[in-house]
Amino acid sequence: MAEHLGRFARFAAIDWSGAKGVRHPGIAVAVCDPGDAAPTLVEPPHGAWSRQQVLHWLRDQRDTPLLAGFDFSFAPPLVERGAYLPGEDTPHTARAFWAYVDARCADADLGAASFLESRRGTHFYLGAADGPKARFMHFRRCEARYNAQGGGKPSTVYDAIGAAQVAKASFAGMRLLHHLGHDIAVWPFDRVPDRGALVVEIYTAIAARAAGMRKGLSKLRDGTSLDAALAVIGSQPHRPLARYTDHATDVILSAAWLRANADRADLWHPSALSREITQSEGWTFGVV
Repeated sequence: MAEHLGRFARFAAIDWSGAKGVRHPGIAVAVCDPGDAAPTLVEPPHGAWSRQQVLHWLRDQRDTPLLAGFDFSFAPPLVERGAYLPGEDTPHTARAFWAYVDARCADADLGAASFLESRRGTHFYLGAADGPKARFMHFRRCEARYNAQGGGKPSTVYDAIGAAQVAKASFAGMRLLHHLGHDIAVWPFDRVPDRGALVVEIYTAIAARAAGMRKGLSKLRDGTSLDAALAVIGSQPHRPLARYTDHATDVILSAAWLRANADRADLWHPSALSREITQSEGWTFGVV
């Protein structure tokens, strides 16, 4: 069914962070309305976002027809090995696992670094002392499908080392999703509501590919390049920024991409999205 297509009147992309502390320059939020005006950045309180402030900002949008995309993995893989953390007595559904993670984290500002560090070498790779990295490389079904379609090898939530790692941000994000509760629906774990906001998982590299950027060159670091990418997606030029960072340009481009693709029925109903995957691993919006 496609009854929800066309109902969103605002679009947001959020670049997330799993860094320790309570102020995170790596978090950026961009929003746009229907039409072709370029997305604009939402100014963070006190110069930099905290994760809690993003949670509060999102809750304030609950009654808005907002489609909000977060760039982190909403759950670990389960189908491949039958458990999120084999050998540990974890739940088998995403919402229950978010609660499990949150209950075991005392980190500030919804952080989750301690969750990973206490399980290093067992479930998470944090360096050479943890053994061969290859044994931590497990993926969700949507990541495997994206790779099979030529999207490139994705990161795994079990790899917590290096610039490309998504583990810390993803587990911090799971804490945010737990605290969000049922205030706002989260796709595909929840049905798409008739009104109000909805949260989806996005991958900024998908927006970059759609804008014509080739693999390995998905970061925009100047206004001219950003405007060229926005034009391909059907957006007008952006308002010049005081400073160009990967985080800012990623969310501006991704919000424009989300607006341009929100009414694609195939993205809401990927053929490989089974009932089991819907409740356990979730899916990245944009992978068909």
